[in-house]
Amino acid sequence: MTVATSGRGPRVVVLAGGVGGSTFTAGVRDEVAARAGALTVVCNTGDDLWLSGLRIQPDVDSMLYALADVKDRIRGWGRAGDSTRVSAELHAWGVGWDWFELGDLDLGAHIARTSWLREGLTPTEVLARLQARWQLGATLLPMTDAEVDTHVVLPDGTRLHFQEWWTRHRARLEPEGFENAGIDTAPPASGVVEAIRAADAVLIAPSNPIVSIGPILAVPGIAQAVRESTAPVVGVSPIIGGAPVRGMADVCLRVAGVPCTAAGVAGQYGSRAHDGVLDHWLIGEEDAAECDTVAATGVVAHVEPLWMSDAARTRALAVAALRAAGI
Repeated sequence: MTVATSGRGPRVVVLAGGVGGSTFTAGVRDEVAARAGALTVVCNTGDDLWLSGLRIQPDVDSMLYALADVKDRIRGWGRAGDSTRVSAELHAWGVGWDWFELGDLDLGAHIARTSWLREGLTPTEVLARLQARWQLGATLLPMTDAEVDTHVVLPDGTRLHFQEWWTRHRARLEPEGFENAGIDTAPPASGVVEAIRAADAVLIAPSNPIVSIGPILAVPGIAQAVRESTAPVVGVSPIIGGAPVRGMADVCLRVAGVPCTAAGVAGQYGSRAHDGVLDHWLIGEEDAAECDTVAATGVVAHVEPLWMSDAARTRALAVAALRAAGI
């Protein structure tokens, strides 16, 4: 299906979270900009938290720093060239988590965010102020202005914030499930549904399908907007050769009863023809044998090189995703 753009560049929406999502989105931004289009990014806010009196938004900030080209490329998160003197001082006072280190420049963003929130701005308005500092080539939106932090429920009933389970315990504690209290009544942030409805293509980034994309789609109205969109919906597999590209998505998938395969994640999202959210699914060359399994779910599989090892390969993946959308 070819999308008519009426003499303008394509309007593209990306749903994303995490390091992989921000890396992919940077490639999409470059390609959309080259076509004089417009990019809107709906960011996961499920892993947000309050810590040391500050509101921290890890996925939002990863996206912000990646598109501003100030991200620490070695760690994959935080600011390049940052120092940690303030974190060390907080830990010396016994404030915060001594295993959760935040850079000084990063803390500057958290302080600014918290200050504006306490002045009465919404998270959407705060993010607009943060991104105004740089020419991002995209509009960033949180999935919701409500606080719907992800918690991990252990078999004994213990509940940990997702960041504690993920960062401190490295997902070694087998979870029973994941919860986002209040998400059932959390409204989409202003502009999210409207951007999806106006899009020429909706892309689902290669982010963790359970704790990054899952919360976005769980916000009432967002999944419905994706299903009802006139634009093709294209997803990129975060699983290559039966393993997550980054992080511990395999643990999250296991808890959800989803096979840790490209086809398994396609099945989790489902086809729009069967009340899911996908039309097309990009899978790695290593997983070409899964094309028929993906097709059985009603989703069209496209075999592409998925490794985003440099800017050129990342942009080539963005081109492939847009090509699958017909633009």
